[in-house]
Amino acid sequence: MTLPFSTVRDLLRFAVSRFNQAELSFGHGSANAYDEAAYLILHTLHLPLDLLEPFLDARLSPAEVDAVLNVIERRAGQRVPAAYITQEAWMHGFRFHVDERVIVPRSFIGELLQDGLQPYVEDPEQVGAVLELCTGSGCLAILAAHAFPNADIDAVDLSAPALEVATRNVADYHLDDRIALFEGDLYAPLAERRYDVIISNPPYVNATSMQELPAEYKHEPDMALAGGADGMDIVRRIIAEARNWLTEDGVLVIEIGNERANVEAAFGGLDLVWLSTSAGDDNVFLIQAADLPV
Repeated sequence: MTLPFSTVRDLLRFAVSRFNQAELSFGHGSANAYDEAAYLILHTLHLPLDLLEPFLDARLSPAEVDAVLNVIERRAGQRVPAAYITQEAWMHGFRFHVDERVIVPRSFIGELLQDGLQPYVEDPEQVGAVLELCTGSGCLAILAAHAFPNADIDAVDLSAPALEVATRNVADYHLDDRIALFEGDLYAPLAERRYDVIISNPPYVNATSMQELPAEYKHEPDMALAGGADGMDIVRRIIAEARNWLTEDGVLVIEIGNERANVEAAFGGLDLVWLSTSAGDDNVFLIQAADLPV
């Protein structure tokens, strides 16, 4: 009797078909069924994530086939994000531990940090203090520590379980001496000081969009996504106090996903600078300290 699945190629074909049949949504690290299937199969088989081709015709043991099929069915049947299945997420070359206590890391601010927010930050090496609000897994705080090599980073989240994940990631990158994690509501747990850069990927999904989210996103913590009726509840509070925490030439950078229209309706009187990312010019804005409300 010939087994229905004997090679990586067999399982890859089946996974892509199963994912397409289930009409899965992507956006937690992969953009399509093929990429996600390849990632999940390679991870499950403990193979290098960037080397699919040499293993396509490798014959698998029955136990290996069962392990991969279980992962495929969990992704397709329960619509669990791949990152929660593998308990890892990759962003700009950095690996982070993730689970259901945090949203899956994905941020266009990460792209901008690769260049140290230049030209809006003149010299990344002169940045001495950075604040991240709504840190979740701690991924942006860790990227900021690499972007600004001489900076101390404070990172805040309201969720104690999320900070447990962030603590693990900070330790994995041996950054305990540079990144301080705080539990609390935005600026509330911080000692009085000034920051050169404040970054945040806060909850910003408006109430209507929350109701329409694909099933994958409903595995993530609501408090990390929901931003109120227009998505701007947390953003308003961040902007209202930011000037009290920034240096004179400091900058505030906020990611708002697809909510640009709501941002402009709420903050149309402010001098917003929309930053270019791989998704266009509508996802992240910057405000200079001098342009913030007093």
